[in-house]
Amino acid sequence: MTLPALAPFPMPIVPIIAQASDHARTRFLEFFAAAIRNPNTRRAYARAASDFLTWCSERGVRDLTAIAPIHVAGWVEDLGAILSAPTVKQRLAAVRHLLDWLVTGQVIPHNPAASVRGPAHSARTGRTPVLEAEEARALIDAIDITAPTGLRDRALIGLMVYTFARVGAALTMRREDVFVQGRRLWVRLHEKGGKRHEMPCHHLLDKYLTAYLEATAPASPKAPLFRALSRTTKRLDERPLTQPDAFAMVRRRAAAAGIATKIGNHTFRATGITTYLKNGGSLENAAAMAGHASTRTTQIYDRRRDEITLTEVERVRL
Repeated sequence: MTLPALAPFPMPIVPIIAQASDHARTRFLEFFAAAIRNPNTRRAYARAASDFLTWCSERGVRDLTAIAPIHVAGWVEDLGAILSAPTVKQRLAAVRHLLDWLVTGQVIPHNPAASVRGPAHSARTGRTPVLEAEEARALIDAIDITAPTGLRDRALIGLMVYTFARVGAALTMRREDVFVQGRRLWVRLHEKGGKRHEMPCHHLLDKYLTAYLEATAPASPKAPLFRALSRTTKRLDERPLTQPDAFAMVRRRAAAAGIATKIGNHTFRATGITTYLKNGGSLENAAAMAGHASTRTTQIYDRRRDEITLTEVERVRL
C-alpha cells in the first residue's frame, strides 16, 4: 500500500500503519493527499512521518494509540545527534501536525507530540551560502549560451538573483508567466500559500529571458518555462526542470566558473537580497520584492554583517 499518485513519490507504509484499521490507514493517507497542498512540504512531511513511525516500530510500538510523549521525545533526542536543530524542529512539527490530524479523525485519543519541546534554536542570519556580486557575475558570464540549456540556466539563475525568487516558484512558472507590461518584461511568480507575485524585470534579466524564449519558440503558453533536458533526444522536452536537477546544474555551473563555495538553489535569492541592500536598497522594499510578509524574514537573507565580522577578525594581530 502506498500513497496516492498525488504525492511526489510513493512512501511505503510502515508496520504501525499497515497493521492499523482501514479507517486509520485511510486517515493517514488523507493527511498527505488532502491536508498538505505544497508538494515540497508533502515530501518533507512524508519523510518525517515515515522516519518517526519506523523508529517507533523498531522499539516495539505496534499500535498508533500506544505512541506516548516519551516515544516522541526519544525520537527527537536521537535526531538531535545527527541533524541540525532547525531540521529537528521541522520534523517534529510535521509529526505533530500528522498526529493532530489523526486526533481529529478519532484515530487516536490525544496528540502525544503536543507536550514535547523541540531543541532551542535562534538565528538572526541564515546559513545559506551567499556569493559576492563579482562571483555571481562571473558564474553567469561563464555559462555557455550556444545551446538552449545554457540559455535556460542563465535565465533561471538570473531570475532568482534579480527577482529574489525561490527556486520552487521559478520552476513552476509557465511561459505565460513572462509577459510585457508598459513596454517592459514582467514575471509572475506563484509563491507559497497561493500568493501571486508580479515584478518588472531588471534589464539584464529581460535580456536573458528574451534570448531563452526566442531560442525555444514556438511553445504553448501553458508549457513549463524552465524545461528539462531529454536524455534520449538531448533537447528540452515538455517536462519541467526539477529542484534536484536545478541543484545539480547550479553546482556544475559553479565548478565550471571556479567558485569553491558550496552553493545551492537558495544561494541566488540570498545573494540578490544582500547585493540589493549593499547598494542602498531598503529592507522594506526588499521584503516586498521577495514576497515576505515581514521584514524579519528578509533580515535572515541579509548577509552584510559577514563583511563586518571578517574585518573585525583580521584585527587580531599576533
